[in-house]
Amino acid sequence: MATNGDSDHGAKAHFVLVPLMAQGHTIPMLDIARLLAGSGAAVTFVTTPLNFARIKSLADSVAKSRLPIHFLPLRFPCAECGLPDGSENIDVLPSRYCLASFLHACTMLREPLANHLRRNFPAPPTCIISDTGHPWTGDVAREFGIPRLTFLGFGAFASLVRYVLYRFKIFENVADENEPVSVPFLPHRFEMTKAKSPGNFGGPGMEKFREVALAEERRADGIVVNTFDDLEASYIDAYGQITEKKIWTLGPLSLCNRDVGETVARGSASNVDVSHCLRWLDSKKHGSVVYVSFGSLARTMPGQLIQVGLGLEASERPFVWVIKAGDRFAEVEEWLKAEGFEERVKDRGLIINGWAPQVAILSHPAVGGFMTHCGWNSTLEGVVAGLPMITWPHFAEQFLNEKLIVESLKIGVPVGVQQMTHWGVDDTQVFIKKDVVETALSKLMDEGKEGEERRRRAREHGEKAKRAMEEGGSSYENTKLLIQEIQAKNMHANGKLTM
Repeated sequence: MATNGDSDHGAKAHFVLVPLMAQGHTIPMLDIARLLAGSGAAVTFVTTPLNFARIKSLADSVAKSRLPIHFLPLRFPCAECGLPDGSENIDVLPSRYCLASFLHACTMLREPLANHLRRNFPAPPTCIISDTGHPWTGDVAREFGIPRLTFLGFGAFASLVRYVLYRFKIFENVADENEPVSVPFLPHRFEMTKAKSPGNFGGPGMEKFREVALAEERRADGIVVNTFDDLEASYIDAYGQITEKKIWTLGPLSLCNRDVGETVARGSASNVDVSHCLRWLDSKKHGSVVYVSFGSLARTMPGQLIQVGLGLEASERPFVWVIKAGDRFAEVEEWLKAEGFEERVKDRGLIINGWAPQVAILSHPAVGGFMTHCGWNSTLEGVVAGLPMITWPHFAEQFLNEKLIVESLKIGVPVGVQQMTHWGVDDTQVFIKKDVVETALSKLMDEGKEGEERRRRAREHGEKAKRAMEEGGSSYENTKLLIQEIQAKNMHANGKLTM
């Protein structure tokens, strides 16, 4: 466990961070930890043994930098909840039917966490920032008499739409899942279908949990969002108005790692040597490479992956392709070798099975485009890199992110997905054929006026993203203000400040 001395906690704002144990949620929460600690606060980062092993490289870098971050691995009660040993992260659950048990196991971390905070610190922490998937942390915050800020992991647009959909039960009496329904309280007219709506914590037996989580969200003292003001200004304002809460925009969070170096893993260790990957990119022409990755949870079926590969080959463009097929990878690997695909593309294609150093790849000058599943972390990383994107949403809020990328930011080319691929459900149907992939790639990398305008807008958004995190930028200032406000509330609670 990395720490800069627990004695520091009593003298400064002390944030307890509790991420949902899924890489897309843990990674930005790690970035929040670095951001707060780098701005003068102390942080206790709650994790579990398996998840702590995954972020070991970051913990080591924290130890070297002497940032005041304390990693707290709490034993995860797999056996007590009927889960296989080691089921400490959503991406290793054997089935979506285990999700309810997994979230129940998370609630059992309440007492171990509270006991640790009582016994190991001379004063209570000053704030809890926790994922919306941990509603039990609201009870911990109330026990200690401190604020709890909630973190969803969505951008402001998707968070706003999701909130309106759930609070006002927009789809309650809608029978046709493909019927467009008007969504109120947005800055502009917006329609969406039930089939493409964000389904957080969906699946069997999740209705009650969803109600509890949403109720606790409404009790929160504020909302932390990984975005920046120049990207989603009108949606941030509307979100604050409808929730009647302060929206703390602290992103793009990936940029808080700039001083660490590109080779530090923000999630699991990469399955490819980073230096080899960067050397391969060094050999390619500026802006010529397409990077293809569908995130940590998507498990694209072999038939669809084959169509992606054939489309990449037909495009005749260099590419880096990250394949995550889970236990179905053997089928994809057989096709890669038996059909001679790897041999045919060896001079212009780099294939990675599993985790890839995504931020380092996207920021390389040779990369000119990004084919993405539209997860919010990846979306923001693409924005930071100043890249146009091919949008291929799968589930959760990804169809909303596609809307933002294509229609609001105007830096995206939709591949044309019309149906959600539910997490944890195998579907062998092939939705997008190779010629559609090839066409999207051609449009994305087009050197004509339309393509250049898309690239220009992408570069502008990338520059704005960097300015937001620099001294004087909106997110930089928000981080300072958040710490100041929490310190002031703590002083007031302890009778040291009259307000």
